[in-house]
Amino acid sequence: MIKVAIAGTSGLAQYIGYYLSTQTSHQFIFLSRNPNPGLIAKGWQVIAVDYGNSSDIEYKLTGVDTVISTISGQSQLALIDAAAQVHVRRFVPSEFEGRPSARLQHDPLDRGKKAALNRLQHHQNYGMEYAAFVCGIFYERFAPGGMAAFQIGNGTYVTGEGDYLMDIRNKTAQIPYYDHTGQEICICMTSAEDVARFVVAALDLPYWPTEFRMAGERMALGDIVKIAEIMSGTPFNRTIHTLQSLQTSLSYAKAVGNVPQQWRLHQLIVTTRGCYDFVDTSLNGMVDVQPKTFQDWLFAVWSQEL
Repeated sequence: MIKVAIAGTSGLAQYIGYYLSTQTSHQFIFLSRNPNPGLIAKGWQVIAVDYGNSSDIEYKLTGVDTVISTISGQSQLALIDAAAQVHVRRFVPSEFEGRPSARLQHDPLDRGKKAALNRLQHHQNYGMEYAAFVCGIFYERFAPGGMAAFQIGNGTYVTGEGDYLMDIRNKTAQIPYYDHTGQEICICMTSAEDVARFVVAALDLPYWPTEFRMAGERMALGDIVKIAEIMSGTPFNRTIHTLQSLQTSLSYAKAVGNVPQQWRLHQLIVTTRGCYDFVDTSLNGMVDVQPKTFQDWLFAVWSQEL
């Protein structure tokens, strides 16, 4: 049995807490900037933390074996440093997306992730393990209400329903079918709930690499839209994109100051560059987790909507 600290109270953090409480005997706490009576009502321990006060963070992490972060930016950097200071054994950064190694050198969607990994690499030299849990795109991007309905992705402009690839309710899709080499574009996807199950299962593994990869499905973009069309019972109005057309649209969005549209276009651009695609799903074969298929998940979440 170990003690786990979950930084943040997002939907993903709550899934992790649920599976820690139902699938393990590990103790866990939530670290939160603000009171959260909803989590306390579930019988979970929520501890207030001031990420601007290193001594406070260190005090709250005393006795913790593993930190799981769902926060970003300077707060996460402060959390990493405090964890290293009190000799936390393992750290999971807020990296639940594509492969860090596939990111653009000057990634407009970074939100401090590169700095966090650099800091973790530094502390790894002094004994603190870390692992990024690479899961591709969250299925929840395609849910009614988008990721915002699951309290995931706060602080970005791509959390709403229809903000990425397709708008199921309005039956439209923005699809870059092929990359610059003419290859069909694929992405890996996983539900947030299954990501939580993978993370919790990995806590018992004796050795952590610096990157775990997992996926519920790896699919071509056109096939993802096709499943939604089958579910809706009607073809979508598809807009076909190339990398060049996306970059042209991005230039216009910058010119008119449309920041939300810039984020949406950046997401599609990094998709065309393969940032969410990988074939080595190492963690799938290491733990006993059977993730939901995209079709089963999609039909379930939309069953009362269409």
